[in-house]
Amino acid sequence: MSEKEMNCRMGLRIKEIRQAKDMTQKEFADSLGIVQGFLSGVERGKKNVSDTLIIALCHSYGINKEWLKTGYGEKFRELQIEASRPSNVPLFKKIPQDFPHFFVKEDICDYLSLPQGAEGSYAIFSVGDFMAPTICDGDLVVISTECEIENRDIVLVNNRWGEAILRRYRIVDSDVFLSPDNRAYVPFKKDSKLKMLGKVVDVWRRIKL
Repeated sequence: MSEKEMNCRMGLRIKEIRQAKDMTQKEFADSLGIVQGFLSGVERGKKNVSDTLIIALCHSYGINKEWLKTGYGEKFRELQIEASRPSNVPLFKKIPQDFPHFFVKEDICDYLSLPQGAEGSYAIFSVGDFMAPTICDGDLVVISTECEIENRDIVLVNNRWGEAILRRYRIVDSDVFLSPDNRAYVPFKKDSKLKMLGKVVDVWRRIKL
């Protein structure tokens, strides 16, 4: 199957999801952090379905990635009933500059009970549109300090100004770059002043029902 035909079929499946949710193109596009014109092009097979759009659809609507890409399997992911024991994951209002070596209880605004909260996990609310459409402003992001970081993972890093920011970890030849998913912003090269704070392992988004 050609890439064009594959994108056409995925576009039809994305349209099917939107119509099943009884949402307009604008409502659906807004929920995914993309513009309506791009969604229209995707549904008509005129625009390529990017990896970030696939991730956003799977995270936001529980879509089975295999079904979305191939049309095979169940449309929605199965809920894991036999989940591991819930754990309390701290939700930080703001990541302090010296984190994780130093923080005070006032930095934590709540605790989340997550079914698969790994040891060393914590959560933040995403700020800005740097990682859109994969992660949007206001999304709840769960980060693990224990998981190994690999190429194309999304990570939280402390930049040279002490700000905690989300970026995609990309290895190009022997260099590491931190890239936004939103092409309106530019990537930058990892240097000795940059501190890795963990890998994004889950994203929760509130959507209009």
